[in-house]
Amino acid sequence: MDFACSIFAGMGRTVRNTPFILETADSDSTQHSLSDGEEQLDRLQQVELTRTTCMSLWRAGAVQAWLEVVMGMPMYIRACSENVKSGKVLLGLTDEDLELGLGINNPIHRRKVRLAIEDYRRAEGTQGLSKASEMDHHWVSTSWLSDVGLPQYSQTFHAHLVDGRVLNSLSRRDLERFFNVSDHFHQTSLLLAIQLLQMLSFDKEALQARRTKCEHQNQDPVVWTCHRVMKWIRDIDLKEFADNLQGKGVHGALIALDPSFDTDAMAKALGIPNNKHMLHRHLYEEMKSLSVPPSDEEQDTKAVCSSVPQAVSRFTDERVSLRRTGKSSLRLRANSHSVERSMGLHGNCGSLPREARVQAISRAKGSPMHTYKSVEITNV
Repeated sequence: MDFACSIFAGMGRTVRNTPFILETADSDSTQHSLSDGEEQLDRLQQVELTRTTCMSLWRAGAVQAWLEVVMGMPMYIRACSENVKSGKVLLGLTDEDLELGLGINNPIHRRKVRLAIEDYRRAEGTQGLSKASEMDHHWVSTSWLSDVGLPQYSQTFHAHLVDGRVLNSLSRRDLERFFNVSDHFHQTSLLLAIQLLQMLSFDKEALQARRTKCEHQNQDPVVWTCHRVMKWIRDIDLKEFADNLQGKGVHGALIALDPSFDTDAMAKALGIPNNKHMLHRHLYEEMKSLSVPPSDEEQDTKAVCSSVPQAVSRFTDERVSLRRTGKSSLRLRANSHSVERSMGLHGNCGSLPREARVQAISRAKGSPMHTYKSVEITNV
């Protein structure tokens, strides 16, 4: 959402309604209404200034407009106007300054401002702002959580004003401590959805482009939303179970990247009874079909090489691990400079390094897939 445009639209409505105000209100009300319009125009100009000027050159008005409109934190404007008179001062603020000087007691709010300041500090060079800066808290709390399949946490995420930068910093402990996400499966779902954003360098346009391409084709499941997974479930003739995925947090990145999410886990999420062995086998075969190796022709195309990391198939007799040093990928807390390094990406192809691609781990006995032999599936 473009905050500047929304302000301008609101300002336009005020201006169009002015003739009516002139006819029905007294002069004091009219003057007040015009003053509001002028103030909105000035705020719009200040917001635009924050987008085209280094933070170190901001004056007090730009700092306040940035905090109120861009960051969505109008509750801290008064303290900001009293204590922060320039962008240079803003760049030097510490967590203690944010708490004592601006009265930001919410630790996630402080983290949001601090991460934003760090992003702007890096942008003072030649790098520019990170792509995560384009993900505001409205998008995260509505669109992103809906795509993940966990809209029940929308209010909590919105209250903490979680944007793209904050998402990139969240850990399992944060989810439980600050967002009341106590369900371990939900935590894993959220962390893997964040990992997908990291793989794409938080590029919303790239993510949407890949999702559009596979909307009607069963390919590239790592980018599937929860809604796309539900559509796939209906397409494979299990439509009576599809709605059971609502609020479960089952999305493409979870299916493709979580080593523990197998046919048993999917069947449990769908609510398929354990004694429905034929349905379990059908589900296994369909999940396996999501990860057919690309043809030689596809491998030779330039598009494959330039794509972002593809889904890692785990529906084989060997478990695929994304661990490089024995540490779980869910513990990643990469900043905008170390995302690609932490994810083990290289070049434009975005694939995992050869030495770190696959680590085989045999399936546990009792898994519906344990009885299937000689099935080998590579990356999509």
